[in-house]
Amino acid sequence: MGNKRKVEIFSAGCSVCHDVIRQVRDLACEHCEVVEADMHDDAVAARARAYGITSVPAVVVDGELAPCCAKVAIDTEVLRRMGVGQPLEA
Repeated sequence: MGNKRKVEIFSAGCSVCHDVIRQVRDLACEHCEVVEADMHDDAVAARARAYGITSVPAVVVDGELAPCCAKVAIDTEVLRRMGVGQPLEA
């Protein structure tokens, strides 16, 4: 058989990540090489940043971050508007 499609699943080991790993493995075929990438590893985290990953779980197919995984990073301005970092009103 020729080359395989490389499918990397970036995970932090949480239950949501495990569900995504299971879904991707169920979807994959014999033409897919599925690799779990543990974000607790500094080298993996650096690779994730290079792909533009800002949250996990995230899936990269043949070096391209899946559009469904290209979430926006946390926006501290939005959190401030929601009251984070501000005292509660009495």
